Amino acid sequence: MDPNYMPFHPNPSKPTFTVPAGAVDAHCHVFGPGEIFPYHPTRKYTPCDAPKETLFARRDFLGFERNVIVQASCHGPDNRALVDALKASNDKAKGIAVVDGDVTDKELHELNEAGVKGVRFNFVPRLADEETPEFYRAIVARIRKLDWQLVVYFEASELARLTPLFKTFDLPIVVDHLGVPDVSKPMDSNPDFDAFVKLVSEDDRFVVKVTCPERISKQGPPYDDFVPYARRVAEAIPDRVLWGTDWPHPNMRTHMPDDGKLVDMIPKIAVTAEQQRKLLVDNPMRLYWR
Repeated sequence: MDPNYMPFHPNPSKPTFTVPAGAVDAHCHVFGPGEIFPYHPTRKYTPCDAPKETLFARRDFLGFERNVIVQASCHGPDNRALVDALKASNDKAKGIAVVDGDVTDKELHELNEAGVKGVRFNFVPRLADEETPEFYRAIVARIRKLDWQLVVYFEASELARLTPLFKTFDLPIVVDHLGVPDVSKPMDSNPDFDAFVKLVSEDDRFVVKVTCPERISKQGPPYDDFVPYARRVAEAIPDRVLWGTDWPHPNMRTHMPDDGKLVDMIPKIAVTAEQQRKLLVDNPMRLYWR
């Protein structure tokens, strides 16, 4: 583990908000254990081990029934830890993989059989190196045949540059972490976020994860500056939003969030029972368990 890497909260609080039956944590990770599933040699960080057993126990403690496990950059295109978790989940987990240009059709088929439902492209330079547009288009053409989706991780300042590329992708595009808006700006005078909401509202290929207040907030807990941004998206596209913990919260530098408190934020984002059910059950089930 990197010396400045913070391990996940060892003893989170029990949420006071009860999630609806069938709720899905639609964004979380497994890391290692490194001695069984080594971290990738070109990784830009080395996390603490966060194995499947701990993830599943945390899921149950928080009241969720299913997970969507997203391959993180520290494992690169080596998806063995992800596949191991999916196979052990009894179909309570689906996965999002990372692949390189050398991935074979046989390997893609094996990932599909294990429960992988998409591929993640990471456009955050401190976490991963960007590829060429041709690379991304070639991968998209191949995963579209599997009826997969694409997950994209970028920061708000990159939206204008990346939008033309995204518009060439003819499949569902799931945006991580609200597109990482700058929440230090008032929401009514934030043109970057206005452009993001306009894009995802007008193009029904886009799904948005209203996740990671601990990463996006400038104020810290209880992350009140994050709430109006997430709520605006949840209200704009209620049938195309997802929620997840981001456990075990990689690369946090100032504090480690309490997962129970993150769950308690859900009714601030999706304020009605109908919105909550769409966010936590209907939308992820339609995307991942159809």
